[in-house]
Amino acid sequence: MTKKEKKSFNQSLAEWKLFIYNPTTGEFLGRTAKSWGLILLFYLVFYGFLAALFSFTMWAMLQTLNDEVPKYRDQIPSPGLMVFPKPVTALDFSFSVSNPESYRGYINDLKKFLKSYGLEEQKNLTNCPSGAFHEQKGPEYTSCQFPLVLLEACSGVNDPEFGYSTGSPCILVKMNRIIGLKPQGEPRIECILKGENTAVLSTYPSNGTIDLKYFPYYGKKLHGSYLQPLVAVQLIFGNRNDVNEVTVECKIDGSPNLKNQDDRDKFLGRVVFKITMRP
Repeated sequence: MTKKEKKSFNQSLAEWKLFIYNPTTGEFLGRTAKSWGLILLFYLVFYGFLAALFSFTMWAMLQTLNDEVPKYRDQIPSPGLMVFPKPVTALDFSFSVSNPESYRGYINDLKKFLKSYGLEEQKNLTNCPSGAFHEQKGPEYTSCQFPLVLLEACSGVNDPEFGYSTGSPCILVKMNRIIGLKPQGEPRIECILKGENTAVLSTYPSNGTIDLKYFPYYGKKLHGSYLQPLVAVQLIFGNRNDVNEVTVECKIDGSPNLKNQDDRDKFLGRVVFKITMRP
């Protein structure tokens, strides 16, 4: 058996040129123009069909959705609670009465949050009757006024520093929005001190009441001017010359269909935060 002769460079180059284009058969890269045309036509039809199928599927799915109200809302049957101002770390508020810079961020955050609750911003809102749901059928949806005077000492009207400069800090608590929620009974946000009591706790409005007139909520698109009801928590420390540290727990109460305890979600309907005040 003879050893196969190795092709020269010129022979290999000639074969590659012939593969790229064969002038005898008219083939390009091993296929005729007709063969290339049939392949391109197949893939054009195939991918065009996939694109049309995807577009139709998306269109059919979008027809089942409402642009104004989410289709599935059963995953959040009861609202959670949020606090303002936003703490720097987790839910731990810390400041020094003698150092304005330590609480300036809290004050600015509260002012920014309450800006939409100002008299000028609420002049076009409705003065709704208390104690009843503000149900509407559209196409236009109005929102009820939430007077800042309800927050009393924590409104920022008489004390623009929200008590931080005097050692009586204010924290705002609000319920998360849930479209269509209609609380039963007399809902309120109950706040208590946990552990050793080194301060006196007050809530505004009295007893943390949440009026039914702020329900139901119809969604951001329909109810763009909606204002959530607020509850203010103010702590008055007895000894302002020492470091004071208290833990506050707030939870939704007074409404049978609003939960404040769940084995799978320990923060459902409640929030716990800590306040540390230094001289």
